[in-house]
Amino acid sequence: MKLLFESGSTGRKMSYLPACDVPETELPKKLRKEPPRLPEMTEVELSRHYTRLAKQAFGVNNGFYPLGSCTMKYNPRINEAVAADPNFLGIHPLQPASSTKGCRDALALAQTLLCEVTGMDAITFQPAAGAHGEYTGLLLIKKYHELRGDSKRSKIIVPDSAHGTNPASAAMVGYGVINIPSNAQGCVDMEALKAACGDEVAGLMLTNPNTLGLFDPNILEITKLVHECGGLCYYDGANLNPIMGKVRPGDMGFDVVHLNLHKTFSTPHGGGGPGSGPVGCKAFLKEYLPSSLMGEGRKPHSIGQVRSYYGNFGIVMRALTYILTLGSDGIPASAETAVLNANYLMQQVKQYFPVAYDHTCMHEFVLTLEKTKHDTGVSALDVAKGLIDHGMHPPTMYFPLIVHEALMLEPTETESRESLDEAAAAFRAISEKVVSDPASLHNAPLTTPISRPDEVTAARSPILRYQFEN
Repeated sequence: MKLLFESGSTGRKMSYLPACDVPETELPKKLRKEPPRLPEMTEVELSRHYTRLAKQAFGVNNGFYPLGSCTMKYNPRINEAVAADPNFLGIHPLQPASSTKGCRDALALAQTLLCEVTGMDAITFQPAAGAHGEYTGLLLIKKYHELRGDSKRSKIIVPDSAHGTNPASAAMVGYGVINIPSNAQGCVDMEALKAACGDEVAGLMLTNPNTLGLFDPNILEITKLVHECGGLCYYDGANLNPIMGKVRPGDMGFDVVHLNLHKTFSTPHGGGGPGSGPVGCKAFLKEYLPSSLMGEGRKPHSIGQVRSYYGNFGIVMRALTYILTLGSDGIPASAETAVLNANYLMQQVKQYFPVAYDHTCMHEFVLTLEKTKHDTGVSALDVAKGLIDHGMHPPTMYFPLIVHEALMLEPTETESRESLDEAAAAFRAISEKVVSDPASLHNAPLTTPISRPDEVTAARSPILRYQFEN
């Protein structure tokens, strides 16, 4: 497919731009020495270009998107309608407080409801993504220890099945990381945790259910051990979807939590933004939260602003709409359906490819194709690419790192039984191909505009600028 710069012709143009309603100002010549080399096209050429691009994009509106660890659920249209309301869309955070009361009331309601779901006492909406939320939550923990004069606490405990952002966030805050292995059941090794707990531990970062889709039965003992050694407990909210309305992180013993509104609460993932990773905390950490400018006054011990104003307001309004639409009955029902769908699909798929930890799962499960690759040469990557030819987005590949040749699937609650059966049929068809024609899977996908790109070169030497011939 041609790029925009390769389309059109000199002299072609569109004349539908609205009249400029502000004074025109020329850029200083030192900033732009020559006019930008923009493509010259007609409206129909431009429309066709973006329509072709749209047809090549794949999202939750196109088909099954079982991207484990990311909860790619359907984004209800009602969320978009509410967020697009002119009274929300046309607001500005610098308006007088008297003219923004409705929006601030909506934010306050969202805070109340998210505190109820998580078991926290306060929420900030400033963090712009989940990893940003991790960073913010760890700053709260660090501030807590600093103000108590407990400067020796320099380590964060992180399980080996954690999301990669956990140790990265800890390092960004200045902490070292103590890695805890998983036990034979795929949960935290309690003996290793006991050995790690000491007076250098600032806190624990944990996802529960974990990245293997398993709820840790020792969760209360885990948080108790960390508290007894003087540390705090941080809950990575990436996997809240299967327990919302059923179990609260605050009741498990966690002191801080971040939420991924683009996962659990059905807002768009956004291709790098806009995201939202609100952070909640227990009352004893509230004074360290960033000021949200919602009338609470100056906080002398605040960690400071981590983002401008209130965070991504429109995303919060989408999440609030979702919560109010589901209500107190719909929230736990959604979690239950997510767990049911995951276990239903796992039982189907494990007939063709083995499950890494063959227990009843929560929201997701992990396949291991280690033996398949050894016996046939077909890798997890080959199977993932083959699924594209069956109209599915590939599941998460090669994660968690503790499972070799891993494929992680999370169907979410928004998939029907029919779509899950279709997914299982796709795995069956690929398993048959593994036996009858394994070489063909090395070239999958075969039905897309391109087959396999050179992903290594694309990542290491990306071409980010169009090179004109003259």
